[in-house]
Amino acid sequence: MSVAQTRVRRIPEWKIKEVEELAELAKNHKVVAIVDLSKTPTAQLQRIRRKIERKFGDKVVLRVAKNTLFKLALKKAGIDPSPLEPYLTGTNMFIFTNLNPFELALALEKIYATKPAKPGDIAPTEIVLPAGDTGFKPGPIMSVFGKLRVPIRVQGGSIWIAKDTKVAKPGDEISPELASILQKLGIEPIIVKLKVKAAYEDGVVIPADKLILDLEAYRRDVAQAHLTALMVGVEIAYPEPQVLELAIPMAVRRALAVAAEAGYVTPDNAEYVIGLAVAKALAIVTALGDKAKELGIDIQVAAPAATAAPTEEKKEEEEEGTEEKKEEVSEEQLAAGLENLFGF
Repeated sequence: MSVAQTRVRRIPEWKIKEVEELAELAKNHKVVAIVDLSKTPTAQLQRIRRKIERKFGDKVVLRVAKNTLFKLALKKAGIDPSPLEPYLTGTNMFIFTNLNPFELALALEKIYATKPAKPGDIAPTEIVLPAGDTGFKPGPIMSVFGKLRVPIRVQGGSIWIAKDTKVAKPGDEISPELASILQKLGIEPIIVKLKVKAAYEDGVVIPADKLILDLEAYRRDVAQAHLTALMVGVEIAYPEPQVLELAIPMAVRRALAVAAEAGYVTPDNAEYVIGLAVAKALAIVTALGDKAKELGIDIQVAAPAATAAPTEEKKEEEEEGTEEKKEEVSEEQLAAGLENLFGF
């Protein structure tokens, strides 16, 4: 055997098979997500994987593979791996799917597992010790509860927590005493989620910070866009039923306002025009105050006439429709007319 032959390293069969399988997955799925596993404990990863598989079924394929093998697989599938190079560091899991990458990222954000707290961990949420039997025997541990300010009592030879007690708020550092109590009580407050580095779809790499959408902000933006479009449609009287329902009343109000300002009186707008004129006059008099009396302007507020029994003659006139009724315009009606005219 020659020296050159002895230097040829044989590639393990499992690596060849792994590259072929990954390449086939890359060919059959339009989206590949790269997930960072460097800080994900194995036990929590397995629980998260089961949750993902229950949620998506065969719509996703999860594979943990070496970065070098993944790059070879991409090349074999006819995909240039260079745009993904910055994300292929550390330990990664690859998710192959035909789902929308944003939908996938939002779903992964809601899937998590929990783990016990260690001293120095940061509480992700409020931590509460529930009231009830702890199962602990009275002893030195009672002083730990005291240090944490957890009310306890001894009952039936066991330590009981007297009431639900908050021992940490979000952002608090977990002390060694609290970590010990939480582990003994079987409480796992630390949340573990999969951290998506990036997603690849049809030649486009989407970084993690672009994958998670703020749905509430997106809804607000869509609602604002709809309102703006509706306002524009109303202004130009765009011939759509929804728009015309708003545009026609607005056009009527504007026409009445123009007529009132110009003093153009018709049977249809007389009430508004006269009402506006009276309202303006009253406003001027009010603004003048005492000066109004000096100028000889005096507004008399007519008291309501006493109700008298109508005469037979008046009744006959009313029945024949020969008497014309005069209605006085109240201040409330004037104000309403102004509001209708100008939207005050």
